[in-house]
Amino acid sequence: MPDVEARLLLTGHVGWVNSVAFSPDGGTLASGGSDAAVKLWDPATGSERTTLKGHSAAVNQVAFSSDGKWLASASEDHTVKLWDVESHQLEVTVEGHSGQVYCVAFSPDAQTVASGGHDAAVHLWDAVTGKLKTTLNAHTRFVYSVAFSPDGKTLASASFDRTIKLWDLSSASAQTSLEGHGSFAWSVAFSPDGEKLAAGSDTVQVWELGSRSMASLKGHLDWVRTVAFSPDGTTLASASHDKTAKLWDVGRGSAIATFTGHKRGVLSVAYSPDGQTLATASTGLAAEDKTVGLWDIPHSAQTPQAG
Repeated sequence: MPDVEARLLLTGHVGWVNSVAFSPDGGTLASGGSDAAVKLWDPATGSERTTLKGHSAAVNQVAFSSDGKWLASASEDHTVKLWDVESHQLEVTVEGHSGQVYCVAFSPDAQTVASGGHDAAVHLWDAVTGKLKTTLNAHTRFVYSVAFSPDGKTLASASFDRTIKLWDLSSASAQTSLEGHGSFAWSVAFSPDGEKLAAGSDTVQVWELGSRSMASLKGHLDWVRTVAFSPDGTTLASASHDKTAKLWDVGRGSAIATFTGHKRGVLSVAYSPDGQTLATASTGLAAEDKTVGLWDIPHSAQTPQAG
């Protein structure tokens, strides 16, 4: 299993980098940090394009809409903000959480934004107006991750109550609860075909949603903060407090690459749409850096789209 070193290190944040996300066309990389900044980067050159300013506290997650026109940011200032990616203008500030907002996601049709946070609630918002559509209540502790299924009919939420909830969005009800995690549920991600759900907890877990069976992928030495499927669903990336990111063969359940070099915990991972690049966010490759890493994915692990 090869160790992979970073191709580019992007510097500019003055605090921890909490989240990274690629635009749907792969031409822009967004990051959010504890310095309350949202930054947009050119992933080809590593140059910073702009900083989006408006939050008054740490930005915990960033997410692009499926059409690439909008970027959402979730913050410890209790708000979600929606930005016009082309103009770099703040369009909507969403308010309603009674505490820090940890996570945000767009629905596949880009019409709904989901967010979760310290108040243990999942809120669904109109992505155009920012008005509240509904609130999903079932968790008993912080909600740290939300993800829409590819068909937009189901929402998954991961919580510090050690459960993952699957919500039927047609009825706004909790469809089922996935349990058995050895620690907090930090992250969830649907496979592109919607048949699997990956979770980050004490290990990497992959649930078969049809049978509700779960496999644990073991190799990290600390909490797994984030998981992300490759564009074709054959590999899975994970980020951990053990200072590494890993790639896994989903079918075999084995690790196929380890991304090394971070000196602190890795907090976020994102695949480029062509499956050739992995972006990571960390507390820093050195104590003073607070960097975003860009890594070339080994050829054997690239998706068919990568050629």
